[in-house]
Amino acid sequence: MTASIHLEGKSAVVIGGTSGIGRAMALGLANAGADVAASSRRIEQVNETAAAIEATGRKSLRVASDVCDHNSLEALRDAALKAFGKVDILINCAGKTKRAPTINFPESEWNDILETNLTGTLRGCQTFAPHMLQRKYGRIINIASLSTFVALYEVAAYAASKAGVASLTKSLAIEWAQHGVTVNAIAPGVFRTALNSNLLDNSERGKEFLMRTPMRRFGKVEELVGAAIFLASDAASFVTGEVLVVDGGFLASGVNQ
Repeated sequence: MTASIHLEGKSAVVIGGTSGIGRAMALGLANAGADVAASSRRIEQVNETAAAIEATGRKSLRVASDVCDHNSLEALRDAALKAFGKVDILINCAGKTKRAPTINFPESEWNDILETNLTGTLRGCQTFAPHMLQRKYGRIINIASLSTFVALYEVAAYAASKAGVASLTKSLAIEWAQHGVTVNAIAPGVFRTALNSNLLDNSERGKEFLMRTPMRRFGKVEELVGAAIFLASDAASFVTGEVLVVDGGFLASGVNQ
């Protein structure tokens, strides 16, 4: 029997799930049938996203969290288990970046970016994995980046953190593979969000991103949902340790004209 790509009867937690890519994934999982807790530091965004999830007919939660605070992640896990009875799916989507020359990039800001993007991903996995390992079922999806694979100018801390996310994903995948828990990552290409629209539309950097994307357009955050649903579903039961790139051909690109 072929496993279908749906999430009926599943429950999910999306950390960093109240804006941009994370919010699109949280709503996408809900539309695919899952109950979804979308969490982030700002409770007003948590409340708004929970209402949007509930409008699809699925259950949600209103719990804020911070990936730099292990206790807040444990509180999120406990609330999700109380509300849903189980957590089948975890997406680690919280992240930050800053563009600046690396030669004098402040060490405190370097550490802050790695603390959020890489160690924060580890904290999410460590917090939710024991429950999944005990049940012998789980789908963990981390968020990588184009900079996991290629250098983007003057974002060395971000790139190092996202390369680390890919390596962490593979390491956890082989540690947990025999226990019914898959660990994969999605590497988005250039997607338009409220935070980057001005950069994409009004800078030479934006023009270069567009030129290097063979589809000649930026992604829509909703176009990441299919990859997330697939990796979260039973159709991906033999997929683990994979970094699935969704980039309009960016990484395949050499000469485009």
